[in-house]
Amino acid sequence: MPPSKADRPDLPNAASRFNEEKQTYTVRGSEQPDLEAGVAAIRNVLNTLPARPGVYRMLDARGDVLYVGKARALKNRVTNYVQVNRLPKRLQRMVAQTRDMTIVTTNNEAEALLLEAQLIKRYRPAYNVLLRDDKSFPFILLRADHDFPRIQKHRGARRAKGNYYGPFASAGSVNNTLNALQKLFLLRSCTDSFFNNRDRPCLLYQIKRCSAPCVGRIDAAGYAELVSDAKDFLAGKSTSVQEKLGAQMEAAAENLDFEHAAILRDRLKALTFIQGSQAINAEGVGDADIFAMAMKEGATGIQAFFIRGGQNWGHRSFFPRHAGDVPEEEVLQSFLTQFYEEVPPPRTLLLDRILSDGDLLAEALGERAGHKVAISVPQRGSRRKLIDQATRNAVEALDRRLAESTTQAKLLREVADLFELDGPPDRIEVYDNSHIQGTNALGAMVVAGPEGFRKGQYRKFNIKRKETEPGDDYAMMREVFERRFARAQAEDPDRDRGDWPDLVLIDGGRGQLNAVMGVLEEIGIEDVNLVGVAKGPHHGREGREIFHLMDGRELTLPVNSPVLFYLQRLRDEVHRFAIGAHRQKRAKAMGASPLDEVPGIGPARKKALLMHFGTARAVRNASLDDLQRAPGVSKGVAQQVYDFYHAR
Repeated sequence: MPPSKADRPDLPNAASRFNEEKQTYTVRGSEQPDLEAGVAAIRNVLNTLPARPGVYRMLDARGDVLYVGKARALKNRVTNYVQVNRLPKRLQRMVAQTRDMTIVTTNNEAEALLLEAQLIKRYRPAYNVLLRDDKSFPFILLRADHDFPRIQKHRGARRAKGNYYGPFASAGSVNNTLNALQKLFLLRSCTDSFFNNRDRPCLLYQIKRCSAPCVGRIDAAGYAELVSDAKDFLAGKSTSVQEKLGAQMEAAAENLDFEHAAILRDRLKALTFIQGSQAINAEGVGDADIFAMAMKEGATGIQAFFIRGGQNWGHRSFFPRHAGDVPEEEVLQSFLTQFYEEVPPPRTLLLDRILSDGDLLAEALGERAGHKVAISVPQRGSRRKLIDQATRNAVEALDRRLAESTTQAKLLREVADLFELDGPPDRIEVYDNSHIQGTNALGAMVVAGPEGFRKGQYRKFNIKRKETEPGDDYAMMREVFERRFARAQAEDPDRDRGDWPDLVLIDGGRGQLNAVMGVLEEIGIEDVNLVGVAKGPHHGREGREIFHLMDGRELTLPVNSPVLFYLQRLRDEVHRFAIGAHRQKRAKAMGASPLDEVPGIGPARKKALLMHFGTARAVRNASLDDLQRAPGVSKGVAQQVYDFYHAR
């Protein structure tokens, strides 16, 4: 039967243009855990399926998504699943678990491909190829909402008005480029509030990384020329920028303006540094992403190079998760559709192999981007050299990954032996608290597994219960664990979603461990493996840690033990995350004002009140007449502020 309107996923951009003919079907089957029951559930839907494009979801008895697929003709594609003998073992297992199906029809196959990628990202089905890297990519943003545009690093939704350049492979890549751009074009990077309150140049002007438009050291026309040059450079016109700077430097020298000539010389040096720091020669490529794939021992590594304007903006390795019998072509195509779910595609994709659905993928990405996207497999010339370099990097990255996995697997087996676990832990959670004399207190959780740290699953817990005394580490730990595991108990009581830990490490000694054990016992959880990690009798000395077990035993390890180093690394990571989160919270609190609590008071009126009265306390103690006399404050706002503090 048709689901509710809220169940229908929305597609971004052109892919969202489903018309009124779109239909959704949900089919209920038996819940018997066998292959025949799965085939029967699929057969039930075949009579209702149209021969048109769409996306199908296989659901298990609980309603969890097992697999998401797209089809040019839904009826033909779904029919394949009832021909069990022709299916690989992986798909036979999937069919045996299938009890429901949901079908969504689309206008064309390109829309189906985009919808498939979106649903895979949302549901992360067990039988699909999954892109595990969930970090957003950084961009450079040259804002256009100010007379003197600001250049800055940007992540997330692109809502601000301006020009976006990217993606960059990492924060390091974008930071290096930003530093060079500041030297080359002297564009400001400060916030608008900082800009508006300057009466003399800041340090960046002194070290020749800003032209100081805030205090009039450059006029609007001169700054606009710098912005234009920066746009040309980021668009790949570095040669014309270089020629322009060279001509200006020569003219300044001829006019005996040696100080200005020296500034232009330094800017030319910065440009030369950027051009010489490219790890690959991408001249003539324009805007392109380059992908090469390596497969070994059932694992896959994909290397991506990001080229914009003929400049190398970094590279990154990806290791998508999939079953061992998934065809190479399917792995790469599924990876690309999920990758460009978050990243705007360039005009050119260079691949190391031909995709049978390459034309369809190009059409779908073109709809998403709003411009034509070409996919090609270079066979010769400079572009082939780029593919060969990406392939070499993919093989080397996969070899490193496999070597690290082997070492990691051995460490996890030894951890299991040390703490007497049933097997190597797949999910380890580590907890710590951070505060300064009880202020801005929070708890932190980091997660690790066989593949390393899972940073997308890190969590922080703001300590907010009134009964938790400031600075009481035991009470803080109790609050964190009660919130974490009460929610897990409610959302996943059967523990089959992979969110329950096999091992929990607590930064602290016997007291913290006992506090946590008491909390879990109260909410009915007694089978989570808990270990307290204390510094030992000589605080601060690495290698003297004491591991407190739930049965009262205490363990120590040799100072050169690889397992000890691994456990220390886990503890250090939760320290880093907790301290970083605490600093962010403290910095935010330092910039807060009691006036922020007054409804209807924005930044401009808050500034007007503080400028007039001097302090927030003076505003709170002011009479209604005094508030009405404040510049920029209307009678209505004055009454609102007065009532907030006095009508209680």
